[in-house]
Amino acid sequence: MPIRVTLDAMLAKRGMTARDLAAQVGISETQLSLFRSGKVKGIRFRTLAKLCAVLQCTPGDLLDYASDPADLTATDEEPL
Repeated sequence: MPIRVTLDAMLAKRGMTARDLAAQVGISETQLSLFRSGKVKGIRFRTLAKLCAVLQCTPGDLLDYASDPADLTATDEEPL
């Protein structure tokens, strides 16, 4: 998957724990852990916006993209 979650770097930069972030955003620590590990298939824009508001950052600070030519030939289309 060419999308990587870089939330841990932002947490370190802000000197915040995942537990504190989860509490401020209003999600469970388990949900946040799954997002941090990249084991989710999606995230609600509302949740992403809350993460950004608490961390005072943009979505691009939490996600990274590394081009993968195989993604251009994938046949399993997912709906937007």
